[in-house]
Amino acid sequence: MSKRPTPSASRPTKTRAARKRAAEGHGRAETLVVAPRATGRMPSKAEVMAFIASQGGTVGKREIARAFGLSADQRVELKALLRDLSEEGTVDRRGRKLHVPGALPGVVLADIVSRDADGELVAMPVEWDSEEHGEAPRIILQPERRTARSRGPAPGLSDRVLLRILEGSGEAYVGRVIKVLEKARKQTLGIFHALPQGGGRIVPIDKKSHGRELQVPPGAEHEAEDGDLVAVELMRQRVFGLPTARVKDRLGSLKSEKAVSLIALHAHGIPHQFPDAVTKEAEAAKKVNARGREDWRKLPLVTIDPPDAKDHDDAVHAVADDAPENAGGFIVTVAIADVSTYVRPASALDREALIRGNSVYFPDRVVPMLPERISNDLCSLRPKEDRPALAVRMVIGKDGRKKSHTFHRIMMRSAGKLAYAQAQAAIEGRADEVTDPLVEGVLKPLYAAYACVKSARDNRQPLDLDLPERKIVLKSDGTVDKVVVPERLDAHRLIEEFMILANVAAAETLEDRRTPLIYRVHDTPSLEKLSSLREFLKTLDIALPKIDAVRPSHLNRILALVKETDVAPLVNQVILRSQCQAEYSPENYGHFGLNLRRYAHFTSPIRRYADLVVHRGLIRAMGFGADGLPEETTVEILGEVAAAISVTERRAMAAERETVDRLIAHHLANQIGAVFKGRISGATKAGLFIALDETGADGFVPAATIGADYYRFDEARQALVGERTGEMHRIGDRVEVRLVEAAPVAGALRFELLSEGTYVKGARGRPGPLRRSGGMKKGPVRAPTRADGPPAGPRGGTGGRKPGTSRKK
Repeated sequence: MSKRPTPSASRPTKTRAARKRAAEGHGRAETLVVAPRATGRMPSKAEVMAFIASQGGTVGKREIARAFGLSADQRVELKALLRDLSEEGTVDRRGRKLHVPGALPGVVLADIVSRDADGELVAMPVEWDSEEHGEAPRIILQPERRTARSRGPAPGLSDRVLLRILEGSGEAYVGRVIKVLEKARKQTLGIFHALPQGGGRIVPIDKKSHGRELQVPPGAEHEAEDGDLVAVELMRQRVFGLPTARVKDRLGSLKSEKAVSLIALHAHGIPHQFPDAVTKEAEAAKKVNARGREDWRKLPLVTIDPPDAKDHDDAVHAVADDAPENAGGFIVTVAIADVSTYVRPASALDREALIRGNSVYFPDRVVPMLPERISNDLCSLRPKEDRPALAVRMVIGKDGRKKSHTFHRIMMRSAGKLAYAQAQAAIEGRADEVTDPLVEGVLKPLYAAYACVKSARDNRQPLDLDLPERKIVLKSDGTVDKVVVPERLDAHRLIEEFMILANVAAAETLEDRRTPLIYRVHDTPSLEKLSSLREFLKTLDIALPKIDAVRPSHLNRILALVKETDVAPLVNQVILRSQCQAEYSPENYGHFGLNLRRYAHFTSPIRRYADLVVHRGLIRAMGFGADGLPEETTVEILGEVAAAISVTERRAMAAERETVDRLIAHHLANQIGAVFKGRISGATKAGLFIALDETGADGFVPAATIGADYYRFDEARQALVGERTGEMHRIGDRVEVRLVEAAPVAGALRFELLSEGTYVKGARGRPGPLRRSGGMKKGPVRAPTRADGPPAGPRGGTGGRKPGTSRKK
């Protein structure tokens, strides 16, 4: 990991321009708050909230008490005040830290969008939920005094930057630039179609374009050829006719294979070509020997992965524990490729890996975090070849709980490369020539250890959502052959549970050795989302108890209650949407979904930068060598890294999801008018999202095209309800739809709803009889028009993990 200057811990005063705006009432700059002067009196709720918001969500009870100069007795009163604020939903907790919902965190990724009247740069956060928190806040950048020793480029308009929030709340903050990351180029991408007379047309890739094309006049093609993906800039517009654009850059041809993922790469700015310095460094890397490592080459570790995996970064082994005090227990070993021995801090490989953050997995290609020389060769745990690894040996008790663990830096030699189905078939008595020698000595002990660990998992009760994962199978030309739902095998669960155990062991060791690390955290659902979930469940006559701290077990009871019923998909989707998004953080506030107090990513350093940081931490903590985490690495520096790689993870999820949308839209483009069965997967005031049964494709039904009624969005029911008739279409309902439009370039599908909904009481008109969802809708249905808006794609994504497995959480 590259060395960065340590951010100052002090909070500077407001800039001159910020004070001026506060005095003039410019925007909401008057809400900027500085740390209070210690008075010794008990602060009001408003004062406490203002202080929490001003600190960027990085304070707890201790910091608040110290800031206001409270006595021991007053701290008890402060605890009660904070509990009241939390129950009211005006303050959220992240472990022991507090923040005001809608307030910016201490470190934020932002785009510089303008200058204000004082000439200061103004930025806006990249990630902001405007539906939940309203308009995104403005961040006024504190001027930076540049000298000859200043590092990195100066920030400017359209730059993407990492900011430390110094002070502020509401709609105005003051921030300082930590690092300029890249130019946030707001360019329009589209497909160029040449015209015989010169010039051409551009079909935008953005769903929000409403399918409106752009025209390119002769001479403005920039040598673009028919079928090219291009970046364009808009020219002066005429009153009538199509908007005019000029081609700025040719990005590649869409007439070749792997064309669909090319769109997502450029649309999201994902680096997909390694700089020469990175490639040269990777090619120059030499195999390491066993010097300074424990020799574990005789231990029969095996890799179990999807059949199409090219990099194998984890291997497993298990044996019954012969210690008398642990009768019925096991010793489980997890070995992970030692990427840190090849990717050193501050090297070209390290800098590029941090920029990428993670590998990105498309149906037609993989964009790796590291060059293939490292990921698919030197670090891939190939069978019968010596490979360096970091291993954790865990003693598992009879009850499935981890009793102890130790970490080792080893040289290993994989005894076999297995696919999930292959391992499962072997344990079920259908061994092949590869697995037959491994059944007795390797596979049976692994499955016995998994059965033991599974009992502890069942007692722990992680969140148990039932969300089938679909996988696209492509033809040789890169088009869709079929969409399948891979069978969920015990082989998948075995690897998943062993990886979770190893990740927990890594976090525990680094905590015990007081070594800074990046946690994988998943916050508890907010009080607001829990309230919405509770109101929704009421419509199904299901009660979610009002308790101070909801646990996964409370949600699991509800999931078990609806299992194998018609409303099961509906409840699973709504509970999923009530969850916070998992992220990386140098501060631990637990993993709600896995129901774990501490958790870190350790098991995939080939494809995730977070795991590489954890490996370096272990090397430093255990004294395994000089290539560990640099001593000058601080929590503040890791906070910057965690914020950056959380963004790259979300970027990968969006790119993967959009690519799947485009592939399926292309697959269905010649089936206009066909009728499909599916479920309503989402509802908004604009319309319904439909997920088709056969392909999992997501499309949109505009609200204006549903019958002759006016439909309103009912948030409690998660449904559209007819104002006059009371007809209701809600998430989870089974429906039939007709495909009326497909836009492959944008990955958009538009449907016409054919099914009749159920009816609810309380409508203004005659409610009509109660009907089951699924009947054919009577009467004419108006065809959609351009005014109805574009169709939209699905929600969700794989988060950059290997296709075919959900084990890395």
